[in-house]
Amino acid sequence: MEKEKENSSLHDIKVGISLGDINGIGPEVVIKALSDNRILQGCTPIIYGSTKTLNTIRKSIQGDEIVFNGCKDASEAKPKKINVVQIWDEEPNIEFGQINETGGKYAFLSLVGATKDLAANKIDVLVTAPISKETIAKAGFQFPGHTEYLADMSGVPEALMMMIADKLRVALVTSHVPLSEVSGSLTREKITDKIEALNQSLQRDFGIQRPKIAVLGFNPHAGENGKMGSEEAETILPAINAAKTKDIFAYGPFPADGLFGSESLHKYDAILAMYHDQGLTPFKALAFDQGVNFTAGLPIVRTSPDHGTAFDIAGQDMASAQSMRSAIYAAIDIYRMQKMLKEVSADPLKISVKEKRRNYNVEME
Repeated sequence: MEKEKENSSLHDIKVGISLGDINGIGPEVVIKALSDNRILQGCTPIIYGSTKTLNTIRKSIQGDEIVFNGCKDASEAKPKKINVVQIWDEEPNIEFGQINETGGKYAFLSLVGATKDLAANKIDVLVTAPISKETIAKAGFQFPGHTEYLADMSGVPEALMMMIADKLRVALVTSHVPLSEVSGSLTREKITDKIEALNQSLQRDFGIQRPKIAVLGFNPHAGENGKMGSEEAETILPAINAAKTKDIFAYGPFPADGLFGSESLHKYDAILAMYHDQGLTPFKALAFDQGVNFTAGLPIVRTSPDHGTAFDIAGQDMASAQSMRSAIYAAIDIYRMQKMLKEVSADPLKISVKEKRRNYNVEME
């Protein structure tokens, strides 16, 4: 998917939103996040689904009623409105908390509709509500998750899964891989590539010119000098050294528990973990409510909440919208940063990033 949006206004960023599993909390957190009118000041949200489905789910949520603007196409979306592109006309049987093919079917339809418009430049960024990997697979989805699907759609060999919450950023070398297979999948080349991708993302997506990256070990105590494993000495450290030859500030390998449990955590702009739970468990313990999943290394911007479908509380009006709200704002911020840096690099007067950011802040006030 090619991303060229030179004429898109910073005041009218079109945020495409996929609904996720309709039997989970995805639609609920989308509705709750967009019910705050302040979020409509910086973007035009476009949900991919059905006004009938959303109105049915809205009835399970207490609070002010919101109005959806139904559209046949994203081009009909109106600013300061909660727009819904009609992907299906029928009214699916919503069974809150049930893990079934129906939930996966409509999650897949919503995602396909959103990514199709993203590829066609009808929306600027994509925010995805949580899917169930089990149910969406029953509907024909052949990828481990959103990250791998979007990488394939973008023609990128492998994307970088990153969790962000303010200045805490945690990226993964391996994501949806069984723990028993992680060690065999770690190679020096793969880790070096992930360090490079993380470095590029910190520069391109967050405006950090000389980022510092902490790389975690794989074994307890980062191998304890070979007493608890050889991956650190044989694979991870050589990868770090290879990254340093490319003028990247990468450090480690560090014991995961020691780094996350100390003040040293704040010395780095991002952390690279070797596998899913090594990075996501401490991240969610520190920033679950406001955490955001960001797919880096793609020509498009995609974010999502850092939580799952939460079938156990679906339909009970218990889900917090904070992570979804943070995901929407993060997508907007990253898109603005990319656009700003692109303009700076093309500016013959070589206006500094700091000055350009100040100008944008003044414009947005």
